[in-house]
Amino acid sequence: MYPHRCHRYRNKSGLGEESESVSTIGTGKQKRPAADNPVMTASGTFGYGMEYEHLFDIQKLGAIVCKGTAHESWEGNPQPRIAETDNGMLNSIGLQGIGVDALIKEKTPVWAGWQVPVIVNIVGRTVEDYTEVARKLDNVPACRVRAQYQLPQRQGRRGGIRGQSGTAGKVTAAVRKATTLPIIVKLTPNTGEIVRIAQAAAAAGADALCLINTVKGMAINIKTRKPLLGNTYGGLSGPAIKPVALYMVYQVFKAVNIPIVGCGGITNAHDAIEFFMAGATAIEVGTASFMIRARRWMCWKGLESTCRKTRLTICAK
Repeated sequence: MYPHRCHRYRNKSGLGEESESVSTIGTGKQKRPAADNPVMTASGTFGYGMEYEHLFDIQKLGAIVCKGTAHESWEGNPQPRIAETDNGMLNSIGLQGIGVDALIKEKTPVWAGWQVPVIVNIVGRTVEDYTEVARKLDNVPACRVRAQYQLPQRQGRRGGIRGQSGTAGKVTAAVRKATTLPIIVKLTPNTGEIVRIAQAAAAAGADALCLINTVKGMAINIKTRKPLLGNTYGGLSGPAIKPVALYMVYQVFKAVNIPIVGCGGITNAHDAIEFFMAGATAIEVGTASFMIRARRWMCWKGLESTCRKTRLTICAK
């Protein structure tokens, strides 16, 4: 499954104005997407996919986005790494991962036998880190791997790349030269220039954009007077950030001509449809994938039913 440009229905609210498209969202008879499902998992919440096989049929998902993968193994941030908040969750995992060489050796042989495609989430500290991982993934045989990269939101590491428009364009162009795989660029909301960053990534060769990543936040234990997270602060996810994500998807949709994967606070089929109406062609579900009820609509049937009720058509070429 790979997202394509969305053609949306124009309604009285002004959402869904027409654009050149391959995929469509509009009124009329419900059609099942050729890709079967516009729902993917968000990186960092679904492991490498194997971890969920005993819970539900993961082959019915549109795609699985695996944990962040760097050119070497990363240990991640100090414990504790997770703190529950009202309507959300703070995490400071620190992009812990096994590294690209171990991933290719241990995970891709399993993925090669799956029906569902896997998107590898690339992370790094320098432009060279990103291109090295992309180049190695380009040579993986018999496996439908895509590449998604995100600018790091880690602390305590030198040489981290900041998520500004110039850098986003530079990294995207470098990764584009390093691989023939489709590239999805995941954007951070922790910036005042989300549209400029999106435009820079698109101009540099991104095939699609994914937004948003987590919103920076922190929580304090008033008894110990210390932060709840070992890294002091982390990324906020869950329902609390959905309005922010929707706004940014809508703004970016008006500014670029490549597909958008919506992500951020999606917990049910209603949320998913809001993102489609805002301009997303597909969605990623993260924190909600921990809940049993979410896994039901993630496998398309629940979402398909809600689409019928709202007279929304989703189809992909």
